Formats: sequence, structure tokens, C-alpha cells
Amino acid sequence: MNNQILKLIAEIDEFKGFWKGINISNQEMLSRFRIIATIESIGSSTRIEGAMLTDREVEAILEGLNTNSFQNRDEQEVAGYADAIRQIYSSYSEINLTENNIKYLHKLLMNYSTKDHWHMGAYKKNPNHVAVFKNGKQTQIIFETASPFETPYKMNELINDCQKKFNEAHPLIVISEFVLRFLAIHPFQDGNGRLSRILTNLLLIKYGYDYVQYSSHERIIEANKKQYYISLRKSQQALKESQPEFIWTVFFLEVLKKQKDSLLEKNSTRKTCGYITLIILKNYRTC
Repeated sequence: MNNQILKLIAEIDEFKGFWKGINISNQEMLSRFRIIATIESIGSSTRIEGAMLTDREVEAILEGLNTNSFQNRDEQEVAGYADAIRQIYSSYSEINLTENNIKYLHKLLMNYSTKDHWHMGAYKKNPNHVAVFKNGKQTQIIFETASPFETPYKMNELINDCQKKFNEAHPLIVISEFVLRFLAIHPFQDGNGRLSRILTNLLLIKYGYDYVQYSSHERIIEANKKQYYISLRKSQQALKESQPEFIWTVFFLEVLKKQKDSLLEKNSTRKTCGYITLIILKNYRTC
């Protein structure tokens, strides 16, 4: 690890310790804080993959959710992401990092998308390389993912490696590596990007970064989408060549730094969140 990585980890962990030490008694306000972050997470994560709904439209869908009246695939994806992230928030202590649990979360994610029912919760049956398409036709392969034949083995290897590394290395480094390798495998026919961000939330909360429920890392990724893909591709290529490459690790940690900064800097005049924001700013700046 280089000095930049160590500095980022130290700053994120400082905030993690601070968050655990403050006492926010207004649970109604805290709940509203999480609702806002959840809407931002759903909106951003689906837009990263090509959906067009605004956060306001996402909120309207969730408030009037009727699973029998979706207008399009974007709305189906919003409902699926909402189910998966709510499951994470309510039951994270019971959801360990296993293949079965990953498949279960994928099933939740794709549950409302009728065209995806044939593959939800199951590893891919067809190649799904990351490619450029023009007029519906593939024109260029950007990154070759694992083959359907390799996928079960590679997923088993990934889970076993990370479970071991969580006992040996800093959890943020392990989570970063897990996301990188998961997306290099691309184990499911579709939904891998969204699922990687669901799993990021799960692992961060399980390893003590519970404040992530109140500030969206997906929103940070959306705002830095170009660098997100550049850092992924460079690091995934280095992974294939067994060469160390820290560009993804740095990007991932910078996202988490901006995530906690966002929680600190929330507009204190927002009617729903001002009380909590003032408590956070007052305590953090004097500790």
C-alpha cells in the first residue's frame, strides 16, 4: 500500500470512530436521513447503468409503489434495487458473504424485471463481455469477463480468498479487491454493476461503517462515472496480467472519503436533516 492509500484509510476510519461515538437521539430525523440517501443510491446506481429516472421520479415510484403497474424497465430496476438495499439495511448481520446470499440478492434485484426472470439468481449461461454496441450490434470488446464455464470456480475462489483476507488485511482494502474481481468475473447475465454496489453497502456495514446508510456512495460514483470506468478497466487489465495496480483502490477509497465528507457537509438548512447535520458538524469540528 502506498502513502495515499494509507492516508485515505486513516481519514475514513477516523470518521468511522467519530460516528460511533456521537449520540443522535432524534431517530425520526435519522430515519429521514436514510430515506434520502436510499433514494439517491437507487437513482444513481440505476442511472450509471443507463436508466433515465431522476431522484424525484424514484421517490414518487417508491411512495406509490404498485408492482403490477410498472411503466418500463427503469421503474422495474428501481423497485428491485429498493428491495435489495432495504434487505441489506434490515438484515445485514444475517447476510454473510456467500455465493448463495449473493445469488439471493441478485434475485431481489431482478425480481420485477420480467425479461430477466430467466436468469435471476443464477450465474450466467452466455458470455457477457464488456463491449461497445452500435445500433444494437457489438462492435468492440472492451474487457473479456470470465466465461460461463469458469464463473462458478472463480466465484468460489473469490469468496474464499476474501473471507481469508478479512482476517488478515484492512477491510477497506479487501472490499475494494472484492468489487474489482467481482466485476471482472461479471458472474450474472445482467445486473452486475448494480449488485456490486449493493454488496459494497453490505460489506461496509458489516465491517462497522454503518454511517454509509445515511450518505450515498452510488451518488459519488455517478458524479465521477468516467473515472470509475477508467480505474476499473486499468486495474482489471492489471489483474489479468498479475501486475499490481492501485488506481482502482485509490478511486474506491476516494469515493468513500467523499461519501463521509458529504455526510458532514449536508446542507444544514434542509428541513428534514438540519438537526442531525448540526450535531455532526458541531461534534466533528471540536473533537
